[in-house]
Amino acid sequence: QVQLVESGGGSVQAGGSLSISCVASGVIFRYYAMGWFRQAPGNQREYVAGITGGGSVNYADSVKGRFTISRDNAKKTVYLQMNSLKPEDTAVYSCAATRQWPTATSRYDYWGQGTQVTVSS
Repeated sequence: QVQLVESGGGSVQAGGSLSISCVASGVIFRYYAMGWFRQAPGNQREYVAGITGGGSVNYADSVKGRFTISRDNAKKTVYLQMNSLKPEDTAVYSCAATRQWPTATSRYDYWGQGTQVTVSS
């Protein structure tokens, strides 16, 4: 059974920082690229960032310069460091795994349940 479990969400004031994590089990982690997505109530799911097994990264324009994606293959974990948070960053953040390049339109095979991030003004 493949499982992705996110953690680290919470509430923070605008301008603050938060780091969230996603731990994978049931897979050979290094074979998969990973992506972070977010979805706010009433909105469609939005691509945030992606990272390949070898560490190449990509970001949505809305988070470039503020968010950093990274991974630790030994720990089978992908991270998202979020700085300079804005109220519009409020959403449920989910991680996902793909064997393709981790773009906004890639086919993701596995998804986590998500962790809530709330940014207050």
